[in-house]
Amino acid sequence: MSTDVVIEEAVEVTPAVVDAFRRLVPQLSSSAPPPTPEELGEMVAAPGTTVLVARDGETIVGALTLVVFRIPTGVRAWIEDVVVDGEVRGRGVGEALNRAAVAAAAAAGARTVDLTSRPSREAANRLYQRLGFVARDTNVYRYSVPT
Repeated sequence: MSTDVVIEEAVEVTPAVVDAFRRLVPQLSSSAPPPTPEELGEMVAAPGTTVLVARDGETIVGALTLVVFRIPTGVRAWIEDVVVDGEVRGRGVGEALNRAAVAAAAAAGARTVDLTSRPSREAANRLYQRLGFVARDTNVYRYSVPT
């Protein structure tokens, strides 16, 4: 990884943040459009939500979203939408983002940090296991809300 890569929280929606999500989200999902500036603003302002970005110099080369929330059994955290630009994959950006997210979750009092990753994302799954994430014996269900 370049020594210039820095992980930081996106605390405002700048043109660079909007541009980065326009470039990165299609690398993550072929069906979801990139968030609008307004949607990014909602994410950045939401209590319990932390948007982390990885900068290589002035360029944002990766991002993830961390959500920390309280439930009856304690404080939990969830990592979602981890994406690293294809141009820099394999250089430690994803690891740095995830380590920063885990540290932020721990600082917020989270007892656990969860994430999901499709089996086809072999490199990502190897990374998560290397970082200490353990596959759970559980079913993940999704309900699509009718629109």
